[in-house]
Parts: sequence; C-alpha cells; structure tokens
Amino acid sequence: MYLKVALLLAGTVFLYGQSPRVSQRETTVSATRDAELLASPLSLDELTEEKATQLEEAARRQVDRAKARLERARTMVDAGLEPRKNLDAPAEELALVQAIYDLTLSRTELVHQWFEMASLEQQSLESSAESFAPAVPGLPPVMEHFDGGRSFTPDDLDRVKNAFEQHFHKILPVSAEGETAVHRAMGFDHRNRVDVALFPDTSEGIWLRQYLEASKIPYYAFRSSIAGKATAAHIHIGPPSTRLAAGKRS
Repeated sequence: MYLKVALLLAGTVFLYGQSPRVSQRETTVSATRDAELLASPLSLDELTEEKATQLEEAARRQVDRAKARLERARTMVDAGLEPRKNLDAPAEELALVQAIYDLTLSRTELVHQWFEMASLEQQSLESSAESFAPAVPGLPPVMEHFDGGRSFTPDDLDRVKNAFEQHFHKILPVSAEGETAVHRAMGFDHRNRVDVALFPDTSEGIWLRQYLEASKIPYYAFRSSIAGKATAAHIHIGPPSTRLAAGKRS
C-alpha cells in the first residue's frame, strides 16, 4: 500500500515539476480568484467582451480542476487505497461547476452577440452604402435603413413590444435596451436605442420591420456580413448610435 502511494506522489512531482504541496497552494489561490470573479455581481449591461471572456476562462478552469480531483480520487479507489464512496463528493463538485460553466456561457454569449452587433453598426457609420452591397446579385444588402421621419421613445418601444407579443404570443427578443458596457467600450452612445435579436428576413423580422415602417419608427436591419455566422444579424430600432465623447467612455 505504501509503495502505491509513493508511486502516485512521485508521478505528481514528475508531471508538474514541483512538490504536491506547492502545486496545491497555487491551485487553491487560483481557484479562489476564479470563484470570486464568477461570484462578482455584474449585470449583463456591465459586461464587456473582455470581461465575458475572463468569466468563461475562470469557469472552464473550475471544471478542469474538478475533473482532475475526480480523476485523482478514482485512481485511489481503483488502486484499493480509498473506499468507493469517496467518489461522491468530487462527482458532485464536478456537476456543480459544470452547471456554473453552462450558466456562464449563457450569459456571455449574449455579450459576444452585442459586440458583433455593435461592430456591424460601427461599420455602417464608417463605411459607404456600397460596403453593404450583397456579395451575390439578387440577394438583399447586408444593411437596410428606414429613416422613419421621427424619434423613437420609450412609449414607442412599449407599443412595439405589446404588438409583437399579441401577434406572436411571445416576448420581443430584445438583446440590448439602451446603453451597455460593450457599446460604451466601443465608443457608441446607445441610449434610447434598442437591438432586437431577429434576422430581418424571418417572418418575425419581416413583421417587425413592417410594423416599424407603418408606425414611422426609424430602424436599421442588419444581416450578417460573415457567411454562415448569423449571430450579428439584428434589427436596431431608433436613430443610429452616435460616437461618445472621449471622456464619457468607460
């Protein structure tokens, strides 16, 4: 039995190039930092893409650590050094951190979509209309604009939401209402603007554009400019996002 334990410890030193005590201390510090990062009370509107990536990496490291602990426990059990019940705790821990990882991805995916949407809007401000012409003749352009002739107010948004819900019996999929950390980081004033995560040419997207036009509400309809990548496609309701003054960026 002692020989088996010695071999297991020697293998750990060989793999990591340091004593198990030092490795465990560094892992504990790293795990604490990751747990604190994931527990930070940040709303979606406060997340930048950089912060979202940090959260994803922290959650992934938690999963990797839990898998490693379960594997070490399984090795000890298979060697007859520990009872099988000792697998219960690391297995439960892995299930917990996997759930945290899945939840983290569900939050950060929307932030990545905001970044892609804001990138398309940035391109629309900095490029000519020809830049959005379809690559294949006969296809609709990447971006279409309806001026509307008037402003867009919170009351307008409430009417749009109610009309959509009555027609489709579900909530309007608003992805960004007002400004977010992503828009601020990219230098855009997104106040009193709304992004709706609908592809412009679906039945829901067509209905929404027709409703906005009938109500004389301005909008921009963006189709993905990257082949096979539709997450950036959306309908921006309201006037175009303007540039923030340098001092107003986060």
